[in-house]
Amino acid sequence: FNIRPITAKDNAKIKELIESVLIEFGATGGGFASSDPELKAMSEFYNQENKFYFVIENSDGDVVGGAGIAPLKGGSGQTCELQKMYFLPEIRGHGLGFKIIRLCLDKAKQQGFQFCYLETLDHMTAAQSLYRKVGFKKVPEPMGETGHFGCNSFFLLDFNQYS
Repeated sequence: FNIRPITAKDNAKIKELIESVLIEFGATGGGFASSDPELKAMSEFYNQENKFYFVIENSDGDVVGGAGIAPLKGGSGQTCELQKMYFLPEIRGHGLGFKIIRLCLDKAKQQGFQFCYLETLDHMTAAQSLYRKVGFKKVPEPMGETGHFGCNSFFLLDFNQYS
């Protein structure tokens, strides 16, 4: 597997991948990432200052996962958000989630963010286990203005406690 920054040629595939995983987990309709306008042009959205997105490709060059960081909309400039971290079923459980989340968090910390926020669903237990493993702690309320009112689990990582 290869992890690399997103390019324009990845836009259609990562959009399709994200939508298929959201359907798999019952996260369809308004209030989920599938409604985000950046889904139509991910590389253009994430190739800006303080934003980035990595894709995972298999040995055939197919995009099979991804994750990114952007400043938390409606948050302080000190908080970023882990965004659109999704993997096709065939690559789950191989340590790639840990690898890409560490890559994202390390880069976010280097860019000067103090906190990282994320939203997910209660029944995405494997993802929540990974988030806790890298230092995220569950928080009771949503933060910022993500528009993801369909999410019901919220996590925050303090970079002062991240190593």
